[in-house]
Amino acid sequence: MNFTKTTEQASKYEHLEKMSVSELLSNINTEDKTVPLAVEKALPQIKQLVIKIVANMKKGGRLFYIGAGTSGRLGILDASECPPTFGVPFDMVIGLIAGGDAAIRRAVENAEDNKEQAWNDLSACMITDKDIVIGIAASGTTPYVIGGLEKCNDNNITTACITCNEGSPLAKVAKFPIEVVVGPEFITGSSRMKAGTAQKLVLNMISTATMIQLGKVKGNKMVDMQLSNDKLVDRGIKMIMEEINVDYKLAELLLNKYGSVRKAVENYKS
Repeated sequence: MNFTKTTEQASKYEHLEKMSVSELLSNINTEDKTVPLAVEKALPQIKQLVIKIVANMKKGGRLFYIGAGTSGRLGILDASECPPTFGVPFDMVIGLIAGGDAAIRRAVENAEDNKEQAWNDLSACMITDKDIVIGIAASGTTPYVIGGLEKCNDNNITTACITCNEGSPLAKVAKFPIEVVVGPEFITGSSRMKAGTAQKLVLNMISTATMIQLGKVKGNKMVDMQLSNDKLVDRGIKMIMEEINVDYKLAELLLNKYGSVRKAVENYKS
């Protein structure tokens, strides 16, 4: 490789097995504190990507995450939380992982080394040039992810990436590269730690900012959230109470009648 994999450089700490629990936790926390600062440096890159995602989604495009191992699981996590949080269709944000759904819970041997499989997975979702694909890979060298983005580029599909090494092969392939350089991990090479945290923070930013821009939040509230349990129903009722100044019983009746906080408020006001 003609670039430095800082994510795989030796940890700054030695003899971890000799540390007390307090020392371990304190040192891990010290390293974790550096992650938001690394993300902050990438805000201009994240901004450009969010603007593009919003533009494409307004035209009917979807957002795909592709990754392997921890990176793939983080993409699936973010995608799976969009429908209940923002009330969007389940196929609007899609997470794909090397090795398929079986790899969510258990590693699938050599799955990330197949450079053709990501495109096969994307094709099964009937991907089009309206969509955007974000490749997630801490190292920036995962064949599954690189191969997927290369095929997307060939088919005029917008590509982006989230990686934790500067100047990686993945970043060179992506049209919208996001590079969050977090440095060596507490345990050498364990990129589920700082790199994983960085990826999660960036994914939170991307999906949340996108959904707000698409009108899925009113004020600071999730007015389109899916009312999938008693806690969320109660939260929705209290949102309605606050927004239109009614008591709990009337707010509950409105929510039951209209099925969402947004519709309850809009119909009451009209």
